[in-house]
Amino acid sequence: MLDTLSLGRRPGSMRTVSRVVPAPSRIGLDLVGIEKGTDVELDLRLESVSEGVLVTGTVTADTVGECSRCLEPYTDSVNLYLTELFAYPDSATEETTDEDELYRVVDDEIDLEPVIVDAVGLELPLQPLCSDDCEGLCPECGIRLAIAESGHSHETMDPRWAGLAAKFGAGSEASNVNAEASKNNEEK
Repeated sequence: MLDTLSLGRRPGSMRTVSRVVPAPSRIGLDLVGIEKGTDVELDLRLESVSEGVLVTGTVTADTVGECSRCLEPYTDSVNLYLTELFAYPDSATEETTDEDELYRVVDDEIDLEPVIVDAVGLELPLQPLCSDDCEGLCPECGIRLAIAESGHSHETMDPRWAGLAAKFGAGSEASNVNAEASKNNEEK
């Protein structure tokens, strides 16, 4: 909460606010966000305008997340630029907008938390990556491809072809073993 009482209501009056506050709760998306208690740096300008208080400035915080490809944890930061109007009670802006369309000045205070939550949610990636060239996980064995040997691959056979491959001796040793087992079952 920021107090606007010292700002006054005369249009054009201005005040700057620079402060570091802990995040009151986790802010972000499922895979990435600002953890509860993380320092959030606010460098803002509050300006009185005829309809309310215009808040502009930057919000910076460290983020932690999980890569959507390789599932490894990573850290990053988010740097937002805010521009938001908080309407005065009984102003024309407040009277002509729905309650959920605009933030409001309540008891000469403005609550920045919902503004920051909305801005962070829009800024963070839906599918975060630990690096732009992350290769992800091997779909067969689940090893991270970044640490797998070069040429990492698995010999797999489509199960629809396994019977034919076993009949003609093609495929992996597992197919041959399965073919032998099938043959022994048929002979019994």
